[in-house]
Amino acid sequence: MAVESEEHFVKIINKPLKSKNPLVIVGFPGIGLVGNIACQHIIEELDMTYMGSIDSRYFPPLAVLFNGIVYLPVRIYEAPEKELIIVISDIPIHPMASYDISKVLADWMQSIHARNIVSIAGIATTTGERRVFGGATSHELLEKIKDKTEIFSVGTISGIAGSIMTECYLQGMPAVILLGETPGPNPDPKAAVEVLNVLNNIFGLSIDTAKLSGQAEQIELELSKLAEQVKTTETPSFPRKEFPMYG
Repeated sequence: MAVESEEHFVKIINKPLKSKNPLVIVGFPGIGLVGNIACQHIIEELDMTYMGSIDSRYFPPLAVLFNGIVYLPVRIYEAPEKELIIVISDIPIHPMASYDISKVLADWMQSIHARNIVSIAGIATTTGERRVFGGATSHELLEKIKDKTEIFSVGTISGIAGSIMTECYLQGMPAVILLGETPGPNPDPKAAVEVLNVLNNIFGLSIDTAKLSGQAEQIELELSKLAEQVKTTETPSFPRKEFPMYG
């Protein structure tokens, strides 16, 4: 199965999926690598199956190897017993490419009858807390998450995480964004753990986070180089009045 833009700049190729109405969770590298870390942990904990990839002329010329085998940097995994799909990326997405990639991705999620979409990213603050901010494409979904997150009242979310939410809204698709609070651009597994806890509470996934919590320091070291490339990716912008810690 392939979904491709009119300009043939983005294509999604995947094996036939077993899930009928999956929950789709998307994690691209951004501030703190929160989405990337959270999605990778889910893939490993559930031993999810590699099902396909997204390819684009927008992506840098590189290959990703796992145990000597080449994979594309943006990949799709499935856990059919949980009706769960993960889309994860090892590369940051350039802002100029976000629109086309988000549109093709949303079209594909529509074609596989996704029952809900979750976009995960980070949010940089100076509070020292580990809150999870949330937003949604509808009032009904906002009601579902309002007691489990800090509602992102006013502000903007740049990069692919925000672009995916906008495209889901335009297509009338149910989508939630979860933003893990982090003090800066360095890899932040602790923020990812908090996001996973919220995911468990909202969708009943029962993802064990003990291993991720125990390996936090090691993960921070391993991913610090990737974080340098995405310091300004998916950084929400708050008004000063709403969040005075930026004053």
